[in-house]
Amino acid sequence: MIPIAGFSTNVGLSLVDATRDRQLEVLRDSAEHSRAITAFRERIADIQSVDQLIEDRELYVFVMKAFDLEDQIFGKAMVRKILESDVEDRTSLVNRLTDPRFREMYDVLEFGPEGVGNENTTSFIWQEQLVDRYLETQFINNMASQNESVGAVLEFRRKAADIEKPLDILKDKELAAFVRRALGLPDAVAQVDLERQEEIITARLDLSKLQDPAEVEKLVRKFVALSDATNPQNVAQNASVVLMQNAVNAGAAVNPIPLDISSVISLPSRPYAG
Repeated sequence: MIPIAGFSTNVGLSLVDATRDRQLEVLRDSAEHSRAITAFRERIADIQSVDQLIEDRELYVFVMKAFDLEDQIFGKAMVRKILESDVEDRTSLVNRLTDPRFREMYDVLEFGPEGVGNENTTSFIWQEQLVDRYLETQFINNMASQNESVGAVLEFRRKAADIEKPLDILKDKELAAFVRRALGLPDAVAQVDLERQEEIITARLDLSKLQDPAEVEKLVRKFVALSDATNPQNVAQNASVVLMQNAVNAGAAVNPIPLDISSVISLPSRPYAG
């Protein structure tokens, strides 16, 4: 993996975007991940119940990592109860948890009633989608561990198209932090009443535009500019830029995101509406 620690958000993100495909290939071919992917492909088609999944530790860990739930691997009893939940029952565990990662895993795995039966696991397309999700999660987590702001951008890009209402942002801690910074809102906003936070987001951001990749990148640029403007100690020096350029294959273009600070300072109340 190409290091981005110490770079500004602007430079780090440019480097990640220029080398993304190559870095994903490196991840895929590494001994650890290649072994995990091979085991998943070989055995997942035989999984027809939640119990079978959890009893196969290698597959269970793979799935949990795919949904960025590595920190919850130890909670097998809870995971079992979630995946066996009846989504139509408002009191079921899957409907009571606030962490969106669990609901996403539930929806994608889609086990049958009481966790028995699964039509997805035998599908080659579904299998490859989960492999891609696993690799994407490992990639983003690796970048975030080196540069938190770059990781936040990658997470936002991945989730933006699924945002339909303010609560979709507020229930996700990382998304909420990204949007607050991109809109120039202080972190203290997170402490106010939830309904008031929804009103603030609605007033400043047209969520329907997040279906357009170009609009997503506009918001990313605002986030990047504000991240680097408020963390000047992380702004890359010329020597860092040289190192970045040397890390990229000859001929690969790196186009840093321009920092238009004046436009950040003069943000309108709803810069993405209309």
